[in-house]
Amino acid sequence: MPPDSLASRELESLRMELAMRGQRAKKPADKPAESDFGKSAGPAANDGDAPAGPQGDAASQQELRSLLADLEGEISGFVEEAEKSITAHSATTILVAMLLGIAIGSLLARR
Repeated sequence: MPPDSLASRELESLRMELAMRGQRAKKPADKPAESDFGKSAGPAANDGDAPAGPQGDAASQQELRSLLADLEGEISGFVEEAEKSITAHSATTILVAMLLGIAIGSLLARR
């Protein structure tokens, strides 16, 4: 499986998770969500570390989306570099992959 499609699927999975969390945040809840594990549900739960209220949640979600977009760009760049390197040095890449497979196989055989 090409690394680019794997990275694309992982990023899509993260986007879907963010969308689901955004929908959960919009719904009023009587009890804390699963992601709020370990946090108190009362107003005193805010220690001042994170902004309180809907605007704080929107700002943190926007920041998270921005960070994920940056991560997506970094991963895409890394995958492109890897593809160029593999294409330029295909024989070396195959040899290294075979040696790595043999080394992992011998380590697993010892157990």
